[in-house]
Amino acid sequence: MDLESIMFPFKWLVSAIMVGFHGGLSAVGLPAADGWTWTLSIIGLVLVIRAALIPVFLKQLDAQRRMRRLQPDLKKLQEKYRGKTDQLSRQAMAQEQMAMYKKHGTNPFSACLPMLIQVPFFLALFQVLSGISTAAHQAEGIGAMSQEQVVQFDESAIFGAPLSAALLHGTPPGGNPVAVAVLAIVMILAMTAAQFITQKLIMARTMSDEAMETPFMRQQKAILYVLPVIFGAGGIVFPIGVLIYWTTTNLWTLAQQFFVRPGA
Repeated sequence: MDLESIMFPFKWLVSAIMVGFHGGLSAVGLPAADGWTWTLSIIGLVLVIRAALIPVFLKQLDAQRRMRRLQPDLKKLQEKYRGKTDQLSRQAMAQEQMAMYKKHGTNPFSACLPMLIQVPFFLALFQVLSGISTAAHQAEGIGAMSQEQVVQFDESAIFGAPLSAALLHGTPPGGNPVAVAVLAIVMILAMTAAQFITQKLIMARTMSDEAMETPFMRQQKAILYVLPVIFGAGGIVFPIGVLIYWTTTNLWTLAQQFFVRPGA
């Protein structure tokens, strides 16, 4: 089975949710071809996906509680290997640390689970929106979107920036290149900042200062700084519509972590 076959159900589902919101918004009086109608449809897609992920988020909170409870054991482990910098000691410490995580039923990667589950939906949305212009020119539909809806989306814009435009790939005719650049950069900065703050918040709540100095957690801290750079660099190829999705979902994640605090 090729990638296209694997992604087809996700592409259809993503586009069907957007079409459903678009139809509802149009029914209450919003212009069907307006960029804000499609923008709200993308935000509606985020709300559906993130609402479906609430059980996963609750499991994430439970994992954060477990991480806090094992802090005394992590501190003892660090004391046990303090001053031992040889390769065998580092390997032994890493093995004991992973065994400890397993015993407590948690791991440092639990915070990434909601983001990983979203990956196929994000890729599907990217394929749908990046294929809009081609489908419009070929008079075809894409996913659950009809040919008419594809044309509407391709011609829609917000603040003068077409939703199908990308910072790296240029602006379609009729669009404002400056608006595309400004809007894309603002959203790239917003989504990367939200992601960075969220991960910092999770690590601060789950790991003690002593635990953060273990070799394993130093690697996690490095990933904390690398991921926003990767997503920020990738943002230059994302259509404006995809940036709307990713910015909204990152802000949702940040709000969840800020307002819903794990218990003791």
